[in-house]
Amino acid sequence: MTAHEARTGVLMAIAAQISLQLGMAVAVGLIDEIGSDGTAWLRLSLAGIILLVVVRPRPSAFTWRSFGMCLVLGAVSAAITLFFMASLDRLALGTATALEFLGPLALAIIHGRGRHRFLWPALAAVGVVLLSQPFGGGIDAKGVLLAVTAGICWAVYILLTQRVGDEVSGVNGLAISMPVAGLVATFFVDNKAFSLITPELLLIGVGMALLLPVIPYVLELLALRRLTTATFGILMSLEPAFAVLIGFLLLDQNPGLAGLLGIAAVVAAGIGASRAGGREMAVPLEVG
Repeated sequence: MTAHEARTGVLMAIAAQISLQLGMAVAVGLIDEIGSDGTAWLRLSLAGIILLVVVRPRPSAFTWRSFGMCLVLGAVSAAITLFFMASLDRLALGTATALEFLGPLALAIIHGRGRHRFLWPALAAVGVVLLSQPFGGGIDAKGVLLAVTAGICWAVYILLTQRVGDEVSGVNGLAISMPVAGLVATFFVDNKAFSLITPELLLIGVGMALLLPVIPYVLELLALRRLTTATFGILMSLEPAFAVLIGFLLLDQNPGLAGLLGIAAVVAAGIGASRAGGREMAVPLEVG
């Protein structure tokens, strides 16, 4: 791998994260219009349709076992999105992203090597305390619970994705699990949300679906061909920081000093876990 290829990979990974957070910023705006469940359903459904049309998965690409795992993966993807979108209705984008990030961070620590990896859970815990401020009135407790639950689902998602990736070639697995996620999300949407969707909101939803997962998926796929697992993991650990930046610039969300310190602690824990040899904190492309 040349230095030029490495730099290109880094830029692609960063661009993927920016696209992801821009998609989440669009989602925050839609939540005010059609609610968190309606926004989750709209994004998953439109992304599923786009992937089905573009990928056109063939039955021959699956066994009964791998197809079943794709169905389960779709259900888990719906759970992540529904929980995380609900948390965005109560928390700032950067705070919710940092709390959700604890799920894959835990996986990286478990799979890490060396004694130093035990420092990262403590650092992440400090970050959570600073973010949630439990002793000073704090932030919305239900929002924290929703974001952490989304993180747990994210960890399960990563494990399932690795299993599906071992058995299904290319993006065929994603092209099945995403429409399933949209279908599952349908059962949790308030019927009122459907009546509120206008052609304008539908068009915004298409843009949101492209920003997440289509564009990030392509960019990350190309980046992974140019970067080592550890390097990619470190770059993915910066996701909460990008969420804070996008939230500040586009959503006028100021996390405050304690919030910034908490997010910095979570980011540092993610970088440390990646350097310890943990698995890369792959962005949940079926989510956000």
